[in-house]
Amino acid sequence: MVTIDQIETALRRPLPGLAAMVRMAPIPRPLAPPTPEHRPREGAVLALLYPAGPGGELHLVLTRRTDTVGNHRGQISFPGGSVDPDDLSTAHTALREACEEIGVCETDLRLLGDLTPLYIPPSDFRIYPHVACLPRRPDFHVQPDEVAELLEPPLSHFLDEANTGLETWLVQGESRQVPFYRVNGHKVWGATAMVLAELAAVVVGLN
Repeated sequence: MVTIDQIETALRRPLPGLAAMVRMAPIPRPLAPPTPEHRPREGAVLALLYPAGPGGELHLVLTRRTDTVGNHRGQISFPGGSVDPDDLSTAHTALREACEEIGVCETDLRLLGDLTPLYIPPSDFRIYPHVACLPRRPDFHVQPDEVAELLEPPLSHFLDEANTGLETWLVQGESRQVPFYRVNGHKVWGATAMVLAELAAVVVGLN
């Protein structure tokens, strides 16, 4: 079983990056970063790992966004949001948003490292994914205006190709092939799936 310490060590090495993310990217999708003169909005998300279940297997938490939030309504995402001027870092943003959205404000939460920043053209955001852990399952308290549902899949779920799919969807008026992860009856796609793909590649590299 993969351990937290192994994941922390792996996150200090060169990351799989875009090569891992692209396997879960919609096709066609512009993956090039914005031009130097363009300054997208910035945000941060938190991939929170914790042991759960009889065997203490590592799980992570995803949220289904409500239909009233500003961006990506109804989609599955990590806890996270926009960088505020008072935030000390993007890691601070990710932790603050996790506290506000799902009530995870524990002082013993441990940051393990970062994944590769990702530019999201539809919302013009550059997101910074951070990985953290707790030694136990959190006592979640969701913000109902932002979070409609919590999903808690095991990390190993994203290592099994049987849990992925590919469909043709109409996205922003354009026909695209969309890879996704199946999670509790939901389809996790887009930037969230791409970040999960890189995290999965980090874990696979430990084997």
